[in-house]
This record gives sequence, structure tokens and C-alpha cells, in this order.
Amino acid sequence: MAIEITHSRREGTLIEGTSRNDGSKEVLRTRHYASGYTTLAKWSGTLGCWYLPYSRDKRTSRPMLEALADRLRAEGFEVSVTIDETDRRTFAEAEQDRVERAEGRAERFGQYADNAATRSESAWRRGHEVADGIPMGQPILVGHHSERRARRDHERIDNAMRTSIAEQDKAGYWADREKAAAGYEAFRKDPGRTLRRIDKLHAELRAVERRQHDEATYGSPQDSRYPEVCQELELRHQELTEEIAYWQDVIKEAEANGFNVWTKADFRRGDYVQAHGQWWEVLRVNAKSLTTPHLHTGIGKKVVHAADMTHSDRTWRFPYDEVTGRKSADEMRPGPTAATA
Repeated sequence: MAIEITHSRREGTLIEGTSRNDGSKEVLRTRHYASGYTTLAKWSGTLGCWYLPYSRDKRTSRPMLEALADRLRAEGFEVSVTIDETDRRTFAEAEQDRVERAEGRAERFGQYADNAATRSESAWRRGHEVADGIPMGQPILVGHHSERRARRDHERIDNAMRTSIAEQDKAGYWADREKAAAGYEAFRKDPGRTLRRIDKLHAELRAVERRQHDEATYGSPQDSRYPEVCQELELRHQELTEEIAYWQDVIKEAEANGFNVWTKADFRRGDYVQAHGQWWEVLRVNAKSLTTPHLHTGIGKKVVHAADMTHSDRTWRFPYDEVTGRKSADEMRPGPTAATA
């Protein structure tokens, strides 16, 4: 039977055409660092084939797949490798899929937590039912005909309590996993985190554009005359442009709901900025951050003034995505308009 190794950004890397006990599993589940095959394949009952984890929406390594194919051929298999990097999902499609999968995990983990809590409660009741049949303070009567039963009852109580505690721990673990999965979308769309993500994506986009123009990147000039390099740069440019547009829409939605995107234009020296739950006097306004007294200067204080600094104190910088409020120097003066914690 011929084995087909296919990769597209839409579907990831799939390995089809294998069968149980045909010997392919040993190759697919063994890392081979010398050839570059370091990601172990997993079996998918849904797809009915093997796949490489985390290979969707990403560029693959042709040398790695060819090395895997050569190892399979060495075991007597007929193998073909097909790579299509142009077949891909939009970023919005991929992100929606991730959100839906997180929702599915939350539902599944919630069921696991409920089941574990039920088992914990059942074990607790079993132990107490046995314990209730033993008179208060009754010791084990060594040599008495009741000794064997008494020891058996104590063992049942101990096992039931241990089971109850273990299942209670499992319930807590799965409840935490449920909470994390349920909060996936909110975590991803947190405005401050999204702004930082956009900055990184813009930096990566600029690097791609420099490579497209044969400019040096990370100290090494890139030759874009190779067709495969040009294709990959064009694809990456499209992906980054889509992703930036997607997250910018997330920020627009957050602004519509009251979130404020702070910039250099919103501040001047002498203003006060709210960050990390405290107010800090602005010493300098920078392009991407505000210079304030150092965090150590603000220990135990609700409002940190420049006058609080000593000659040896250093300064601190708050990026604009960490800013949660602004007040002028007049608003910070003692009185009805003074800032309160």
C-alpha cells in the first residue's frame, strides 16, 4: 500500500495509507534527530490517519518530510510527498476554529470535573457509612472474633477517604482547565495584550518587506531571486496583513465598548498616569512609553510624585498599553478633584 504524505496550511501535515501493524507506526513514532524528524506523528480517529501536531496554518519543512519519506522507504514502503503552501485558511477562519475548539474543551473539562466531584462525594459517603457502623471510640479488639472484620472496615474507610481526596483534586484540576478554556477568547482579545501583539506583527511585517526588497535582515542579506523564497515571503506578507487587520478590528470593537488606546498625544510632562493600580507623575513623554519614578519609589503609595524621588532613584517606563487612566497636575492637587485609590 502506498503512503501519501501531504501538507497544506489549511489541513496541516497528514500521513495517509498506513494500516495497523504494517510497521509504519514505529517509524512515525520515533524521533530521528539526524534527519531533522523531531515531531512525532499522532493518530487521529476522526481523520482516520496520522498527522503532525501543530502543523496547520504553518509552513512545513520539505527536508524533514523527505527525510521521513526516506525512512519509510527504507522499511519497504512506497511513499509520495506532496506540499501545497498556497492552500490556506484566512486568519479569521483559523482563529474562529481555535475559539470553537476551546469552547469544546471547556465543555468537556467541565464534564470531567463534575464526574470527579460525583466520584469524590460517593467515596466520602461510602467511608462514612462504614464508619457510622462503628461505635465511637471502639478500638480493634486483638484476638477477638471481630478483629478481622474491624481491620477490614478500617481499610475500607481509609481507601474511601483516599479516593475521595484524590477525586476532589481531579475535580479541581479539571475545573481549572475548564476555566482556562472558557476564558480563551477573552484572553486572546484582551486589549492591552492585543496592542502588544499588533506591535510585534508590524515589526515582523517590516522584516518581511525588507527581505522582499533584498535588504539585510538580522545582519544577513536575503536573496529573493529564488522562486520558493519569493513565494514564501508573499504568503507570509498576506498572512501578516490579514492578522494585523483582524486584531485592529478587535481594538476598534474594544474602543466602541469604552477602551481607550493611549498615545503620546494624550500626555505631557507633569501629568499623572494610572498604571498597575497607582498614579505616577510623568517625567517624560516618549514615542512608545511614559517615563515615571521607579516602581520602588511607589511602594506603599497611592500617588507617586517626582518630589518623592531621591538623587539616587532611577526611573521607570510604562508602555502605553499598560496605561489605564490620566489626570492633569491640577486634577491631582488636594481637594475635591484629587485622585483617590
